[in-house]
Amino acid sequence: MYFRRIADMRIDSDRTQKVVAEYLHMNADVYRRYERGDREIPVWAVIQLAELYHTSTDYLLGRTDNPSLPRM
Repeated sequence: MYFRRIADMRIDSDRTQKVVAEYLHMNADVYRRYERGDREIPVWAVIQLAELYHTSTDYLLGRTDNPSLPRM
């Protein structure tokens, strides 16, 4: 599920939940719930996370297993 991917991407980039939450301008507890899958992550947050990690929203949402951005 996609919440697993956002946690994996955060860990792979050596960021803490607090740092990512600050990037998204939200409370760390709210972000933590997104990673655990306790809350549905809003579309705007998925878009910002894709930009942060230089990947596609499709990858974060589990629609593809390719983390590379598509070429335009």
